[in-house]
Formats: sequence, C-alpha cells, structure tokens
Amino acid sequence: MSDPIIEVKNVTVSFDGFKVLDNLNFSIEKGELRFLIGPNGAGKSTLLDIMTGKTRPNKGKVIFDGHLNVSRVSEHQLVRHGLARKFQTPSIFGSLSVYDNMEAAIGFRTPVVRLGGNLSGEQRDKVEQLLEVTNLKDHRRAPAGILSHGQKQWLEIAMLLSQEPKLLLLDEPVAGMTRKERDQTGELLQRIADNRSILVVEHDMVFVRQFATTVTVLHMGSCLCEGAVEAVQCNPRVIEVYLGRGSQRAAA
Repeated sequence: MSDPIIEVKNVTVSFDGFKVLDNLNFSIEKGELRFLIGPNGAGKSTLLDIMTGKTRPNKGKVIFDGHLNVSRVSEHQLVRHGLARKFQTPSIFGSLSVYDNMEAAIGFRTPVVRLGGNLSGEQRDKVEQLLEVTNLKDHRRAPAGILSHGQKQWLEIAMLLSQEPKLLLLDEPVAGMTRKERDQTGELLQRIADNRSILVVEHDMVFVRQFATTVTVLHMGSCLCEGAVEAVQCNPRVIEVYLGRGSQRAAA
C-alpha cells in the first residue's frame, strides 16, 4: 500500500441539524482508481465538496497529499497543488475549437499562453498526447459545441489532465452517454489512472461492475462497505439499502 493521496479523518458535516456526513473516515491511495456509490442522500456530493474545500466540516479534517489541510487552503490553491474536480455537466467553451479549449486549459498554469498558437513545443506535444488518449485527435479543429455529449465529457477530462492533477474527482462522468461511449470512458479512466489517483462517483452499476476494482458504499453519511466490487455487490447490507431497492440508479 502506498501513502494516501487524500485522507478524510473523522469528518462530520451538518446542515440545519441533519448530519450529512457522520464521523466519516475515508482515504484514497496514490495511483488508485476508486469508485464511490450509494443511495440518494448518502453524502457523496458533500464528500466531494469537503475534499475540494467547497464545504468546511463541522468536525474532523481532510488532508491532501500528505500535508495540506484542505480547510486552510483556498479552492484555487488546491487546484494548483494538484486536486481537480469535474462536475456532471461538461464545462467547456462551445464556440472554441477542441484545440483552443486545450490551449485555454494549459493557460491556467501558464498565464502567458494566449489563444492562437503560442504554446511551447512541450505544451503542443502534451495537447496532442491528451487528444490522442481521449479519442479526440481527429476532432481538434471542430467547434467543441458540436461534439457529442460523451466527447464533451472527454474534452473536459483532457483539459483537467493538462493541469497535471495528482487526484481527479469525477462526478457521474458517464451520465447521459451511449453504452459505447460509457465503455470508452471506462477504458479511458483505466488508461489515465496509471499516473494519478481517480475517484469516480457513479450510479450506473453496469459501468461500476465492468470497470471498478475497489468500491466504497456510502449510506447516511457513513461508510457502509468497502472492498472489491464482487464482494460489495454481494454484501447483504448493500443489497438491502441500495441495490435491492428495485433500481440500480442512485443520484448523489
């Protein structure tokens, strides 16, 4: 086991007296691809919020990369330290080309970069490599707004990867995709997990079974179960509170 890239230690988050997270302990190892599932109201979105500093816990703390107390660092500083989050809806510049979107993303770390070909040779190589790994190389000159929903999601992932995150948080990345796009996304996640940690919040259990290795199940703000996907899906408590409800879809 390597050192954790992020540790949630005894965290409690309450809203109007209701505990959304209840003395939660959770961690992800460096280089790990982890899936997070759970029913409505389990606390999945709140967990992402406290990991990125958007919400501060009432109790406990979150440590990123072994030394950063998330509550004491601004959100934009966390991004620069290597913590990236993707929300459900793709956030791209639809009127710009795919390539120009990548230029803008790289410019986040290098403010002197301007749209129109001012990337260094190393930066251009990085863009080409990321477009290749996300299956967008043949669409580099296309306006991002005309891409399919799945391709827009891949573009945003490529934009985040250009910032070289150590931990990538993905909130329901395959929602609204075709089955082929979902399969391609799963394969993409497995490829990019070689060089970073990834946490995927997901409700598509077919996707989870196909691509997850380790799964954490949240329920009522606590960790209900954690382990190999085969063991988790057979756990009686998981079946009772989540999988056995007649639906395999649960939103954060």
